[in-house]
Amino acid sequence: MFKSLLIANRGEVAVRVARAAHELGVHVVGVASEPDRGASWLAAMDDVVSIGGASPRESYLRSESILQAALQSGCSAIHPGWGFLAEDARFAALCEQHGVTFIGPSPAVMDRMGLKWPAKRAMRAAGLDGIPGSEGLLDNAQQAVEAGTRVGYPVLLKADAGGGGRGMRLCHSEAELRQAFPEAATEALANFGNSGLYLERYLSGGRHIEIQILCDAFGGMLHLGERECSIQRKHQKLIEESPSPIVDSGLRSQLGMRAAEAAASIGYVGAGTMEFLRSDDGEYYFMEMNTRLQVEHPVSEMVTGVDIVQEQLRIAARQRLTHTQDSIELDGHAIECRINAEDPERDFRPTPGALTRVEIPTDAGPGMVRVETHLKAGDQVSPYYDSLLAKIIAHGENRDQAIETMQATLQRVQIEGVSTTIPVHQTVLASPEFMSGTYDTRSIPGWRG
Repeated sequence: MFKSLLIANRGEVAVRVARAAHELGVHVVGVASEPDRGASWLAAMDDVVSIGGASPRESYLRSESILQAALQSGCSAIHPGWGFLAEDARFAALCEQHGVTFIGPSPAVMDRMGLKWPAKRAMRAAGLDGIPGSEGLLDNAQQAVEAGTRVGYPVLLKADAGGGGRGMRLCHSEAELRQAFPEAATEALANFGNSGLYLERYLSGGRHIEIQILCDAFGGMLHLGERECSIQRKHQKLIEESPSPIVDSGLRSQLGMRAAEAAASIGYVGAGTMEFLRSDDGEYYFMEMNTRLQVEHPVSEMVTGVDIVQEQLRIAARQRLTHTQDSIELDGHAIECRINAEDPERDFRPTPGALTRVEIPTDAGPGMVRVETHLKAGDQVSPYYDSLLAKIIAHGENRDQAIETMQATLQRVQIEGVSTTIPVHQTVLASPEFMSGTYDTRSIPGWRG
């Protein structure tokens, strides 16, 4: 195991990784931008290195500065968390060149899976079918129209290097597609430095299902079941649960093993997530692979008992998986609510500011509650970074108990100083669609917005 680890991230994920590393006896070095210096969450680190200004490009995205911080502080490994440099193949290669272990897959595999179309092609070769669409990237609007005519409208234009809905356009006709193509290409170039677009048939009413996989460097592989992630706003997840209300044990085993085997077939080493879209007719289509730790990983941990972050560290340290597929059993049900500093009454606009009160109980319901946060009263919610305040994960013996536990917990949460998304979570949890497990990606159940 590594003696010292640098965490190339901030906030909640930095605290989460630090906790796992400390439990393995690893010395942890954190990094901090100018506005983060003095933040309370840095107390979770053994040492801290300042890395630059307020904006991510001046700090958390400065790969050379972060690598230098690791080398100067004697760290032999870097954990990127999620966001920022977590899926940056160039940064992973830079670490490799300087003898620092990047906690994640190899640069070559990351590069292959980082762009949507090459990833779909690789997974198709491994036996996972994608959503019907274009046969490759589109050079112009005419090619898009030809593909749209072939697969049938409505269609989605999607950015090859995209995420979070940027560079994406829903088109119901040829005219809409012709107009949307240059707009989507321009947006993709501005956000990702890559204007590449491809096209898929739009599947209305689908379910967003993802499979957590782990692969070591010795051929070991396994999956930790599925997560249901269909409740989203602006293509960002609000609530996740495991297991999914629509996946039975047989499908779980079949889809999970297909995902793990596909990852292993391309030489994947580390923790990763295969994302699928389930259509109304019950077909599962591969969408993309996330080559990093997911924000929603705790729901998988709660139902399997596997510490995914510790497994990441062990795998990167050239150790074998500590579990086999036969030893993985799902116990109960887990639901996660992402509590963000946003005003849901104003189109989820971020609400940075000073927190005057932060109290999240862990004993409000019949089940077990886990809280992941980096904040406390007196802290500032920065306007420069993600608005995530906390993740609340409720575990019950069954889905009904998990829902009851989450509802009771949210009712007693006290977060003051900024607006939060808690009213949305409460509305969703009480909605008939969520209670029955019949929701999909088209709307936020029960929410009037």
